[in-house]
Amino acid sequence: MTQQNIKQFTKAVGNATEINELLRRYGVKFGIYKNGVFNEQFFPFDPIPRVIASEDFKSIEKGLVQRVNALNEFLFDIYHDKKIVKEGIIPENFIYISKGYLAQCEEITPKNRIYSHISGIDLVQAKDGEWYILEDNLRIPSGASYPLIARELTRIAAPDAFSENEIVDNRNYAKLLKETMEYANCGGIRAILTPGRYNAAYFEHSYLAEHTGSVLVQNDELFVEDNILYHRTYSGGKTRIGVLYRRIADEYLDPLNFLPESLIGIPNLMEVYRSGNVGIINAPGNGVADDKGIYYFVPKMIKYYLGEEPILKNAPTYLPFYEEDMKYVMDNLEKLVIKDVAEAGGYGVVFGRDLTKEKLEEFRRTIIGEPRRFIAQEVIDFLDLPILDNGETVMRKADLRAFVLSGETTKVWASGLTRFSRNPDSFVVNSSQGGGFKDTWILK
Repeated sequence: MTQQNIKQFTKAVGNATEINELLRRYGVKFGIYKNGVFNEQFFPFDPIPRVIASEDFKSIEKGLVQRVNALNEFLFDIYHDKKIVKEGIIPENFIYISKGYLAQCEEITPKNRIYSHISGIDLVQAKDGEWYILEDNLRIPSGASYPLIARELTRIAAPDAFSENEIVDNRNYAKLLKETMEYANCGGIRAILTPGRYNAAYFEHSYLAEHTGSVLVQNDELFVEDNILYHRTYSGGKTRIGVLYRRIADEYLDPLNFLPESLIGIPNLMEVYRSGNVGIINAPGNGVADDKGIYYFVPKMIKYYLGEEPILKNAPTYLPFYEEDMKYVMDNLEKLVIKDVAEAGGYGVVFGRDLTKEKLEEFRRTIIGEPRRFIAQEVIDFLDLPILDNGETVMRKADLRAFVLSGETTKVWASGLTRFSRNPDSFVVNSSQGGGFKDTWILK
């Protein structure tokens, strides 16, 4: 999109403040827990879209399908034969000390052997045009509803923008999600499990339920009887649930198997799941595959399980766990970005260049003492995208969360959530760190 086109488009869209006010009224917010405190904030929308050419998207699509297929193979292997560990491709303790590994999921095989039905893969484009994978999100990745609702509103504000440009229609996400849910269905209705209306992502839960024709439920509406999961209807009856798209974390799913103090889980849900009587999207235990330490090994997974060279690259990454990598990290700490593998939402990310000499030395000691806790990456100078800031067009760092849905086949949604930093000096684009979002246009 040229600067001239940007001006024409933003003029057509009109007042971005008006669109954001509508998004507020819809409850389009984002929240994250940190140190036991829940922070909820508005997720601001920028009307200038990210534009991806058709050929570029085809290459991204091929690489994402490859990556997610390998990750699904890895999850089956880790909870069954563990061949990738036995053959020394991944060290054993990288699996079993991961917070995402759940012993309760050992030997469970989801219907059709799919664990990550909805994968949110975060990418950035370097200034040379090459795309790099930054992170795999295989637990409960969120964000698909934001570009959907934003495009709905933009179509109203600037209908000519869509009639005059050859853009792939992104309104098929609900159809893809419904097909994915049905492929995991073990016999019964579709349901989306929400913690409730005070959850910051409740808008997305209700939006997706409405658009997929699924029942939106909370835990007190569900119960297990004779190893079957049921929805308690308002008339006092019960309806069997065949697939549950859960929007709560693993540890809260079933108080009899995980945290006993959970007030939002369903007692005995895991027994129903283990018996093959309900599908759970995404599968419990997926966190072992999106651990930032495991990210280092995904290119090796692709070669191991698929016999293929990776199409999309990881950011250059080092594991202090390995002696050679530790030496490199210690020698280059001031040039690297360090990530705590247990953190999310942009937390636990430290740029060495921002630390004082004293803090650098302190951090060195921490890394040496806990080498499994961190990964280190080269800083990718990824693309800036134009955004509107008080009526002026300025450039800011932006990434892309692509959504990959695995059902009968693995498909990449021809859209995505582009997140950007509102801070001109920051590489961190996460919404929890004050970032905003924009629509992603895939050209035909």
